[in-house]
Amino acid sequence: MPASVRHPWWIPAALALSCAAHAQSVQPAAPAASAPPAAASAPPAAASAASAPEPISNSDLDAPMFYQLLIGEMALQNNEPEGAFQVLLDAARRAEDEELFRRVVAIALQARSGDRAVIAARAWRDTLPTSQEAHRTLIQLLALLNRPAEVAPPLRALLGMNAPDARANLLAGIPSLFARSPEPKKVQEALEPLLRETAARPETRFVSLMVLARLAQMAGNAETALVHVRAAAKDFPERDEPLLMALELLPQRPEAEALVTAELQAHPDKQSLRQAYARALARAQRPADAAREFRVLTKDAPENLTSWLALGSLELDLQHPDAAENALQRYMRLLDEQPAQRERLELGEREARQQGLLLLAQAAEMRGDLKSADTRLSQIDAAPGNIDIAYRRASLLARQGKLEQGRKLLQALPADQEQERRAKVMAESQLLRENRQWQAAYDVLGQAVAANGEEPDLLYEQSMMAEKLGKMKEMEALLQKVIQIKPQHYHAYNALGYALADRNERLEEARDLISKALTFAPGEPFIVDSMGWVEYRLGRMGEAERLLRQAYSSRPDPEIAAHLGEVLWAGGQKDEARRIFADAIKRDPENEAVKNTLQRLQVRP
Repeated sequence: MPASVRHPWWIPAALALSCAAHAQSVQPAAPAASAPPAAASAPPAAASAASAPEPISNSDLDAPMFYQLLIGEMALQNNEPEGAFQVLLDAARRAEDEELFRRVVAIALQARSGDRAVIAARAWRDTLPTSQEAHRTLIQLLALLNRPAEVAPPLRALLGMNAPDARANLLAGIPSLFARSPEPKKVQEALEPLLRETAARPETRFVSLMVLARLAQMAGNAETALVHVRAAAKDFPERDEPLLMALELLPQRPEAEALVTAELQAHPDKQSLRQAYARALARAQRPADAAREFRVLTKDAPENLTSWLALGSLELDLQHPDAAENALQRYMRLLDEQPAQRERLELGEREARQQGLLLLAQAAEMRGDLKSADTRLSQIDAAPGNIDIAYRRASLLARQGKLEQGRKLLQALPADQEQERRAKVMAESQLLRENRQWQAAYDVLGQAVAANGEEPDLLYEQSMMAEKLGKMKEMEALLQKVIQIKPQHYHAYNALGYALADRNERLEEARDLISKALTFAPGEPFIVDSMGWVEYRLGRMGEAERLLRQAYSSRPDPEIAAHLGEVLWAGGQKDEARRIFADAIKRDPENEAVKNTLQRLQVRP
């Protein structure tokens, strides 16, 4: 966007000077949606018209035009934007002048009249049909006003005025232009015909397919988005953009993963793609699969800091403290040895070191080496009141039989903001939960709900503690309340469905609830585990085993292991069941789900 717009050449210097102060007052706000790259900026008319006029010589301005402009500017000074708009729009048509059209659009925007701004932009385009700026301004205004049905004609005309490479840039900017539209489905419907036309042309096929995919994704139609992504990946195998977008679609369309895995199998050296894939797996709560990919990355690029940090964190999630410590120690060494990499870290150097030490402390605690864990924490240079560090210290105290001291440490943390207060409550309840103090955790959460209102995450955590205390009706009521307040809270659907299945009650309802959760988070291991468990309760052994194997391979959690082991045991696969039970006990010797299952089945792994 230009820094300023000069006064039109047709205004005499005296008139321009008399209006300079007012010109500063009518600078309109730039449109909220960003423009296509070729358009480069918000409507040019929205730029300031307040800079000093250039010296004028030999103006061709006739007397009627001068009078019309003077009337328009006087109307503006008298705070009559409607009158000024009409007078100056007529003058712009007569003069066929781009700068005056910009001025009229700016007046309309300053008066917060989007309709008048569109009228002025249409008049500009009709008067100067070869003006690209007029078409760009009209397109941007229509997008800003959420009128996508009217965008295709001026966009088609603008595309026709540009060379093929510029057309691709124009098309690529469409999603950002409509990023804030409250009706993305209407945007998709309005622009799809034009984009299908441009997709039929070789020079704009790739960008058109990608824009079609993005608009479908914005409209919540992941299935259609994946169709376009597949087409782009097939026709342009050298491009990685379709594969990266496939990863974005992974939560809604698990089958998108096959595009990425096939490419990595064919081209295993694509480190950027593999890293994006690994992060997508981690976001999908699939730590085992994510760790597998990060192990490949650390082998192929052993100097990459972020891969070692991610691998260490995932190994902790998988309860592999020795492997986590090895990865994190490598990360800390690289942090010391490679100043150039430190500068490229998303975190600052201090935060990067703090994160590594915090994870090393967690690994030491997991190994039972509490002294080393405390030493790591003491090495962290962090601001007082850091809740992550305080939690680890509290956890160490609890491991030493000083649970109440750990609670007091968390309770003493400063909490001026609501978010900080909630984080303190969640930390204390987690500490109590990890130490099997169900009633105390339930009480802490109940007090927080009473003090802060019915916050969904607090209610959800309270429902989990109600279940531990055997308050099943209360648990169900709390989860129903969570769903009522936040209908997209898929953990609540899953927890309620699983609780019903575990009690062997209302199994079809349980299955429906878990299916609902899967619509929000397809492939999420704990939800897949719940579906496998309800299938087992319904007597569908084959489907139960398939789902539980899928969940366990993605996340070898002890509770998932307990379910898979029981299904295998019931199906006669007792040797494999014993191996899975043994692995679960090794990971978490005190896990209640595993211990209860072994006791009920009278199994010794």
